[in-house]
Amino acid sequence: MPSKKKSKLFVLDTNVILHDSTCIHHFQENDVAIPITVLEELDNFKRGNEQINYHARDFLRDLDEITGDNLFKKGVSLGNKLGKIRVVVNQSWDKELLEVFREDIPDVRILNTALRLNKQEPNTIIVLVTKDTNLRMKAKAMGILAQDYTTDKIESVDKIYTGRRLIEDISSKSIDTLFKKPFEIESSKLPEVTSPIPNENFVLRNGTKSALATYNSFDDQFIRVDKTPAYGIVPRNSEQAFALAALTNPKIQLVTLSGKAGTGKTLLALASALECRSQFRQIYLARPIVPLSNRDIGYLPGDIQSKIDPYMQPLWDNLGVIRHQFKESDPKSLKINEMLEQEKLVITPLAYIRGRSLQKAFFIVDEAQNLTPHEVKTIITRAGEGTKVIFTGDIYQIDQPYLDKLSNGLSYLINRMTNQKIFAHITLEKGERSYLADLASNLL
Repeated sequence: MPSKKKSKLFVLDTNVILHDSTCIHHFQENDVAIPITVLEELDNFKRGNEQINYHARDFLRDLDEITGDNLFKKGVSLGNKLGKIRVVVNQSWDKELLEVFREDIPDVRILNTALRLNKQEPNTIIVLVTKDTNLRMKAKAMGILAQDYTTDKIESVDKIYTGRRLIEDISSKSIDTLFKKPFEIESSKLPEVTSPIPNENFVLRNGTKSALATYNSFDDQFIRVDKTPAYGIVPRNSEQAFALAALTNPKIQLVTLSGKAGTGKTLLALASALECRSQFRQIYLARPIVPLSNRDIGYLPGDIQSKIDPYMQPLWDNLGVIRHQFKESDPKSLKINEMLEQEKLVITPLAYIRGRSLQKAFFIVDEAQNLTPHEVKTIITRAGEGTKVIFTGDIYQIDQPYLDKLSNGLSYLINRMTNQKIFAHITLEKGERSYLADLASNLL
């Protein structure tokens, strides 16, 4: 007679809840345990306007609605085909743990809860779920199974859609067609390109001729892409040309640009916004504030504007690059000043516009790799009629301690939105800031 399959009990760390307030509903038929220490930590995050504060409040409200005396004993069902949830209290200290970790801190208390449950329930597989890599190592050292929260994690960075394909051996006749008005060709007449994705970009060549094209899924056509400038910014390579084409295409409402520093992500997005300014009421350029060493901005001197200015400076630098394309008396330069004065062009921390509904706005979110998938979803669902949303970032340069190249919001967004007609993505690979900057990015 086959042995009965062991049930699983997932012990959640605080950072999992702050990452996704709905996490307790994503463990299928398995049970979930919340150490009382986690509730104490969440209490410290209830107040504030950041996404983690929202998650803390949302989770505590959700937990409060779960009634029953067994919530603090054997557990209460989370719903049909779901496991139970319990809050674990009054766990005495494990002697083995105290011999290794002597400091009384929340991480050690949570680890103690998992260790005690592991010994008390030998027929249950206890798994500590935390986004803290260090705590996972500590748990494994104590013989506890530990894993990351992977519900919104993509499979592999190698599988992230790049938005660009090289196709060779294209007939000269097909390339010639793309250079004649209306600069397009039906997909059936370009059999060398198989299974194109909406708004996917192609470098077409045959050794003697070449062309850049993007796939228009609305009309099932390939359209030639030119290196057309936007507000004085001229694309320097095929990737930048593809990016500008998507950024200025009114049919595409969501664009993601990824790439290392110096590839022009933010600059291209801002230049496109200025080029298309007549189609929108406002241009927003925002980025999340991620202080160095994860120190709160409160330690900086001065008023709130003085505190946030250092974090917004890279955005102002990009605006300065565009300004320098023109003389001070040039109408395009004066237009930028006018838009800033009338607040039609706004550079701001992302937290300042969360919760708002943006109508007919060109909304650029910089450093999007520092956002969680839930934060990205929250931002996009705020987009009102006529709004275009752009996310830029480098998935290999993440400043948040609980995110990585597979779990950050930008990677998740690209992975989930691929194949949608109103979405376009391009990975920018060639650095254009300077030869020195590109060399350092590749070698250091």
